[in-house]
Amino acid sequence: MVRKTDRVAFTLIELLVVIAIIAILIGLLLPAVQKVREAAARLKCQNNLKQIGLGMHNYESANQKFPPGFSSRAATVDGDGLGTGWGWAAYLLPQMEQDNLFRQIILTNDILHPGHATVRTTVLPGFRCPSDNPKGDLFTAVGPSGPLSDVAFANYVACGGTFEVSGFPDTNTGAFLRNSAYRFGDITDGTSNTLFVTERASKRSPMTTWVGAITGSVNPPLDAAHDAEGPPTLCLFQTGEDSEGRTPNNPFNHVEDPSSQHTGGVNALFGDGSVRFIRNAINPITWAGLGTRSGGEVLGDY
Repeated sequence: MVRKTDRVAFTLIELLVVIAIIAILIGLLLPAVQKVREAAARLKCQNNLKQIGLGMHNYESANQKFPPGFSSRAATVDGDGLGTGWGWAAYLLPQMEQDNLFRQIILTNDILHPGHATVRTTVLPGFRCPSDNPKGDLFTAVGPSGPLSDVAFANYVACGGTFEVSGFPDTNTGAFLRNSAYRFGDITDGTSNTLFVTERASKRSPMTTWVGAITGSVNPPLDAAHDAEGPPTLCLFQTGEDSEGRTPNNPFNHVEDPSSQHTGGVNALFGDGSVRFIRNAINPITWAGLGTRSGGEVLGDY
């Protein structure tokens, strides 16, 4: 007589238990993986800002001044820009190992000049935060009458000061104004106490670019309660006055304010070349003080 061999196998209940355990383990592991990824992305963002800081200092060594916030003709002080519009980041290209791209720029011609079509749509990873997830590498700059041109998206903006950069491009309090190129000696608050560059997330500020202040452009508000902003907001930010409470990632939803996808704050480059993490909970008085080059403020901890 042939004996039947007993077959060993999982029951349905045992299989479901195993699947449930695996699901639990994956659920426990996923947040840890996400934290590691975000930590790496935050570090890469800080490194990007560090490289920008080195570029700033190398530019200052070669020219005895830092680059302007952007360059543009204007009929009046703080009046509308008439072009060319090239921003601080464009001036830094030779110091950021982008000499070939810089040679394609004719600084006396407007950003929107047909000869700059390739330049203004060139995406530069060094000006992008890896934590951000924009809808595309390019966005369409618009004017009051419609589209102007596609331009490359970027995440980093320079400090125009405490006041609205649209309204005070020439007379603001920061280190990066229109046509003004400051020296170390002009930053009397001290470079370690003065904001140079910080980040903006695409979700809050979908129209941010390294190329500069696109002549004649409009930066539409995300919140209908706000007015549209002008060209300087494409490459500059303001801290806001301390009475406004406009700290990083604030709930007011201004397109020109600093923001990020990092948890709890934004990375920021200071004039001395250091990169620090500024928390959302920073005192608005301290935040506004960091946005001035010569305000004489006594800053608290942050």
